[in-house]
This record gives sequence, structure tokens and C-alpha cells, in this order.
Amino acid sequence: MQFGIFTVGDLTADPTTGRVPGEHERIKAMLTIAQKAEEVGLDVFATGEHHNPPFVPSSPTTMLGHIAARTENLILSTATTLITTNDPVKIAEDFAMLQHVADGRVDLMTGRGNTGPVYPWFGKDIRDGIDLAVENYALLRRLWDEETVTWKGRFRTPLQSFTSTPRPLDGVAPFVWHGSIRSPEIAEQAAYYGDGFFHNNIFWPPSHTRQMIDLYRERYAHYGHGTPEQAIVGLGGQVFMRKNSQDAVREFRPYFDNAPVYGHGPSLEEFTAQTPLTVGSPQQVVERTLSFRDHAGDYQRQLFLMDHAGLPLKTVLEQLDLLGEEVVPVLRKEFANLRPAGVPDAPTHPARVAAARRTTPQQHGTRETRETRETRA
Repeated sequence: MQFGIFTVGDLTADPTTGRVPGEHERIKAMLTIAQKAEEVGLDVFATGEHHNPPFVPSSPTTMLGHIAARTENLILSTATTLITTNDPVKIAEDFAMLQHVADGRVDLMTGRGNTGPVYPWFGKDIRDGIDLAVENYALLRRLWDEETVTWKGRFRTPLQSFTSTPRPLDGVAPFVWHGSIRSPEIAEQAAYYGDGFFHNNIFWPPSHTRQMIDLYRERYAHYGHGTPEQAIVGLGGQVFMRKNSQDAVREFRPYFDNAPVYGHGPSLEEFTAQTPLTVGSPQQVVERTLSFRDHAGDYQRQLFLMDHAGLPLKTVLEQLDLLGEEVVPVLRKEFANLRPAGVPDAPTHPARVAAARRTTPQQHGTRETRETRETRA
């Protein structure tokens, strides 16, 4: 199982001081946080993609390329790559390039994004969101899987005998997680391709998370990729810790109360009761995270959001120390003990290359078969 952190890169005032970091400071802080994640033994760092204030990470592959040069083991990912408003050709080439730069330590999470105005900024219509996600991803897969692509669709100019460059490292494209909180069509898409499904697991109660993951697992099996238990699932989560739970609640409360994403609504106590947000001691975080298995089943990746709501960099780094020293080692052991035989490990580039080399060409399927399947979908 993989453990890591994700960031949305928000520029939010610290409610205890009123200070708002500048863009340069926030970007540099994200780089420091990524390197700290590797230092404390985490597996994954993921950044969001946003094109509007108050967020700064508009170019994830630029940031991840920089982090690749300063880390050795960390898997570099996105918490959202906008499959709706980015050109699939650019995604194919940018992430293949990042694969080479990072020696394969790359995957990505596609999503539609939750900011309506971004669609017209990139010449798209939000009402086409699902259709864009389906068509763009089908093209992205072909660009990675096929050397030469001739293609015509609704939302971009046709391609004639086009080859995206560079080609994926070792002939194996980056692993893709399809991220969604509420769209069954995206769970269906992930299942159809045999990709991973990532449920953010932040704002919704466990019953909703279970419903979405169960749908994905059922459809994964329907498309012949394996049993429902073999589907690849990731979860998000939010935590704030101190050695003493009362100290954690007292320190985090002003940040919660004023956070753009959930401030000025339900109380901290109501929110922690109804969603996976955990504010307390490391042991409480361990117990709450282990309980995710009750509604998600055995899953492969757990990412935590830790650097939002105006929290100072010093505080975030302290949180990462607690996560790496007192939480993740226990979670690794406990999840491993609970994991039944037959549940797959989290995907990595070396493992996927080895699997591809064991697979015969006939098992990969022909180009015509893929095109036929995409048409049916």
C-alpha cells in the first residue's frame, strides 16, 4: 500500500496572523513539502492543477520535474490533471517526458475539475464535461498505446498519422487514476479501462464513498479485469495532529473555521463526525484511517491533505514528521496484516513493466479491438 500527501496549492490567509503568502513563497513551500515527504518515508507526492486564484499550481509537470531532480524514491503524481480542458496530445507528451526525467516514478490522476469558469478560458463548455472526459481520455490512451494515430472526434482537430513524442518509458504509459467525488460516469470510465479509481473521501460521508467505490469495483469485474477485490482504489483524507488531541483541536479550529473550502459552515465537531476529517492525536488518525477499509475495502493508495487553509510551512513540516514517524509505520503494518491474499499491490512502473513483458501480444489486444471497445463505451 502506498501512503502520501496531496496539495491543492491554495493561497489562504493564516487566520491567526492575517498573513497571506506570496505566490513565490507558496510554490517554494510546496517544493519543500515534497522533499520532506520523501525524507519521512512517504511514497507519493501529488499536486493539483488550477488556473485561477487563490491557487498556484497551474503547471504540475514543471513542478514535478523539479521535484524529480531532488528526490530518489518518491512517486510523483497529480491530484488532478484536467482531462476536460487540457489537450490530450499535450498530456500524452508532457507526462511521457516526465516519466523519462523521473525514471518512471510518475503517475497521474485525471479529473474534470470543480471550477466552472476554467472551461471557457480554454475554449470549452462545462455542459460537455463528461463527454470531454470520455473522448479526451480515449484519445490519450491511443496516443500512449499506439505508435501512429489517425483520429477524429468532436472536440479537437483531427490527427492524421500522428506520433506523440517522447514515447512512454519502457513502452509502458504512466498509470492513471480517475478521480471523482460524485460522478458515476467517471467510476465507469476507470473500470472500463482497468485503471485506478480515486475517491477524494473528504467532503462526503462514508456511505457515499462506499457507493462510488462499489460501483467501480462491480464494473471493473464486469469488463473482465479481475474480481471486484482486485480493482485499484485510492482514497484522500484530511488530518491535523498533535501529541495531545485537545491541543490539535485548539490549534486547528481557527484554520477550519476560516478555510475557504469548509469554513463558516458546520462546526469542526460536526464535520469530523460526518466526514473523514480527523483532528487529534496520531493514534486517533491511525484508528480513523484503518476504519476506511470498512467502506472502501482493501485499497492501494492513501493520500492526506496537510498544507491547506493557511497553515504555516513550519506547522506542515511538523505534521509530516508525525505522519512519517508515528502514523504511516503503524498503518503499513496493520493494513498488511488485514490484507487478504489476492489483493494487488499498488501499481509501480517497475512492476507494470515486468507484467507487460510477461503478457503476450495477443493478450494486449489489437488496435481494432481497442477502437471497437472505445466505440461501445
